[in-house]
This record gives sequence, structure tokens and C-alpha cells, in this order.
Amino acid sequence: MSDASSVLHRFVDAVNAEQLGIYGVHVSIGDDEAQHRWRSDDRENIYSVSKGVCALATGMAIGEGLISLDSTAKELLPALSFGPGADAVTLQNLLTMSSGIDFAWFADEPVPWPDLAQEMMRRPSRGPGTVFQYSDASTYVAMRMLASVVGDVRDWLLPRLFDPLSIHNPQWHRCPRGHIMAGSGLELRTGELARIGRVLRDGGRWEGRQLVDSAWIARMHGTWVETGGGAPFARYGMTVWEGPGDCWRLDGRYGQYVIIDETRNAVVTITAHEEHRDHRLAELAVEALSGAPTAPALAAPAGR
Repeated sequence: MSDASSVLHRFVDAVNAEQLGIYGVHVSIGDDEAQHRWRSDDRENIYSVSKGVCALATGMAIGEGLISLDSTAKELLPALSFGPGADAVTLQNLLTMSSGIDFAWFADEPVPWPDLAQEMMRRPSRGPGTVFQYSDASTYVAMRMLASVVGDVRDWLLPRLFDPLSIHNPQWHRCPRGHIMAGSGLELRTGELARIGRVLRDGGRWEGRQLVDSAWIARMHGTWVETGGGAPFARYGMTVWEGPGDCWRLDGRYGQYVIIDETRNAVVTITAHEEHRDHRLAELAVEALSGAPTAPALAAPAGR
């Protein structure tokens, strides 16, 4: 039995024993892959895992010289009105949930305002970079900033990310103004999301092509913001969370996960609908990986 198959077998047995609500899982260790499904392979809302795709889009735009992490919302969205201190909020603040603006809005909630970005940025900031508050609105404003220089973000990503990964015509929920919801609402199959997971694990590469700079992938999980909460939500990076264990992850509502284990050159991708014990899925994935051998150090491929 291959390493990926062994990890898959342990994970599937554990999920079945605990009767968790899961759709599918994909395990990749090096080039070895294995997968299992509990239901039909449909595209599902990956919820906050969508934020990781927004981070990839940002890294690509930075690589093309179109935007900077130090760009402010005021610079790129000058038509908006800004509350005290909000004019200094940067793209990095928004992607790390540290704008200092008290506005906890999520994409399953109504948008009763004419402009969601305006509603957030009109409020005062308690100091950019000083206060953590998780909110889909932060990622939404970040992608509004990106859209100001690239146009529609989903369409801009088609030739840069989705087409190379053979993800055909993905749909992304949109706000009443037509912009992607960004922090949620991207719909993908488990296997499609697993390809994005491999790009993250492999430092931005896909089948020999560097889609995004490896330094950007490292930055996504290289510096952590202390959230003030407990595990598994104690430390947040650039749209990613620390843990479980030595891993880092994209984490979406009801058990959507991309879990990266660099020591084993592994990624486990999960889509699910587990309303009560969703993080148990991530724990079981890491427990299943713990029996796999660690990966040898890999030489950085050319172009990194």
C-alpha cells in the first residue's frame, strides 16, 4: 500500500468511526495521490478556503508589479469615504485581519448597504496592524482593491490559476454590485481544490510552471498574527491558520480544509458539511499523516 493510500485508509476509518459529515478527501504525498468519496463529486462552496485563492491572486498581482502589500484602500478606492485612521489601512492589514476596523460581517449574511466596502471603510480604525478581527468583509475589501487594477478578479485568475489547473469555469458568489464575495463563495470539487493545495505545498509550482513566486507562498505562513483566541485559531497568517501541529491550513466553515504538512511533502484536502465537530476532521487528517515518513529535503527548482 502506498504512503498516500495508507494515510487515506487511516483517515477514512477514523471518520467513519466518528460518523462525521464529510463529502470527500484527497491525499497527496509527493507525486503519490489517493482519494475517497462519501457522496457525489459536486462543486461545493468552500467558504473561507476561498480566502487562500484571494491570497494567491494577490501574490500573482504583486509579481506582475500591479499592486503592493503596502497599498492602501484610500489609494486604490479613492471614491470611498474613510473613517478616522481607516485611510491608512493597507492590503496586508486586510489580508491578515488586522485592519483595526470593528466590522464583523460574513458572506452568509445580507448586504443591506449600497456598498459593502464603503460600509466597512467609513468606520474608524483602532490602529492598522494592532487588533485582530476575523471578517469576510476584510477579504472583500482587499479584492475590491485588487479589482481596481486587474478588473474582475475571478476572470483575471482564469488564465493565471484556474485554466492551468484544469478548473473549468469556476463560479464565485457575488455581492449586489457584482464583485466576488472573496472571503467565501468559491465553488470547487474536492479534486479541484486539491490541485490548489498542491500549488501551495509546492511553493507556487504546477507541473513545472511557476504560477506564483515561492517567496509569496512562504510569506503566507511565515509571519503569524496573534488572534487572542485559543487553538486551533490562535495564530493567523496571510489568509491561513497555524496548525494542527506543525502543519498550516486553509480553513472553511463546515469542514473545508487544505492542510499542508511540509515535513512529509503532503497535503490533505477535505470538503464536508460537519456542523458540530468540523475541526475534528483536521485533527484526524494530521493524525493519519503522523504515520507517514518525513520527506527528504528537496532542492529548490529552477525559477524559484
